[in-house]
Amino acid sequence: MTKELRVIDFMGVRHYTSALSILIVVISIASLAINGLKLGLDFTGGTQLELLLDKPADLDKIREVLEAEELKSPVAVLFGSEQEVMIRTQDQMKEKAQQKLSSVISGLGSGAALEAIERPRRELEGFADTLVLTNVSSEIVSQKNLFPAADYGRVDYQQRDGKTLVTIENPIESVYLRRIISDIEKATDSQIQLRSSEFVGPQIGDELRDQGGLGLLVAFALVFLYVAVQFQWKFSIGAIIGLIHDVIVTLGFFAFFHWDFDLTVLAAILALIGYSINDTIVIYDRIRENFRILRKMHPHEVINISISQTLGRTIMTSVSVFIVLFCLYFIAGETLQGFALALIIGIVAGTYSSVYICANITAALGITKEDLMPKVRDENEAQETP
Repeated sequence: MTKELRVIDFMGVRHYTSALSILIVVISIASLAINGLKLGLDFTGGTQLELLLDKPADLDKIREVLEAEELKSPVAVLFGSEQEVMIRTQDQMKEKAQQKLSSVISGLGSGAALEAIERPRRELEGFADTLVLTNVSSEIVSQKNLFPAADYGRVDYQQRDGKTLVTIENPIESVYLRRIISDIEKATDSQIQLRSSEFVGPQIGDELRDQGGLGLLVAFALVFLYVAVQFQWKFSIGAIIGLIHDVIVTLGFFAFFHWDFDLTVLAAILALIGYSINDTIVIYDRIRENFRILRKMHPHEVINISISQTLGRTIMTSVSVFIVLFCLYFIAGETLQGFALALIIGIVAGTYSSVYICANITAALGITKEDLMPKVRDENEAQETP
């Protein structure tokens, strides 16, 4: 004996859920407009370092060193093991090193300044940078030992047009980076091996941002076409509005709480579109079937029955995905927390939109059983068919 289905009146509260959805979307858009997204290194450009310590890393002390250096948006996280640390900052090491050198040279007084950094002359093969100093002589620079050989390698002093040219063997960014690592070694009382250093330019970040935005637009367009072909254009409108709701709400959370938005979060947004539309299509398919079976019922009643029939499947799917995402958030490490967090928020919004937004929009557009009934071929078409 089959258990009687309990039909929930989802359409009966559609006005309240519509008002709630509009309110959440408005708040999210306001957060995006006022705060903006806190773009991560992938989009802004910057530096990423991977360090290997000889003992478990003390992240608090490492972060204190990074903050003392006044790096822009520094992040230090574990990855792989407790001895492996990833450091990210939106600063370019060369620009930061130049700022530090400018400050040191200005401290000499008499208007001394670092005017520019040039490429060394051809005869100075093996050297990395030429520093152009003004209002200071090479004798004073040499006496102050501003460029010790232990850090900068070979140093050559020349004069040009009343300016001092200091050509150094080691790049200023590598010297600055070694000093940061040395400070971290002192703070953590450990030996550190620099495993890799990557520099992402702002142009690459802009390109990634544009490609990510284009990916979202293409995903929306393909979803619209698929649902329109598979079901009906009224379903497409509901599906797209639901997906836009999910994306805006997720982005709104990241803007409101100033969470980092990087490529992993963008990947989560794209994955969310796939998850949410899958849930929506399951409900749409049941609505189409019931419209063809329950022809005498009001469209709102058919939608209520369809959503009630698929509610168990929706809940079980969401719970199983949540279990995986919570494991990622709490166990997989900080590098994947943004990805997991975006999907957790998005799936809550996606489940809500599949039930209360997509079907609601479709009903508001006046979906009827005639829209979903198979087209009957006329007699001429039937005769022409072999």
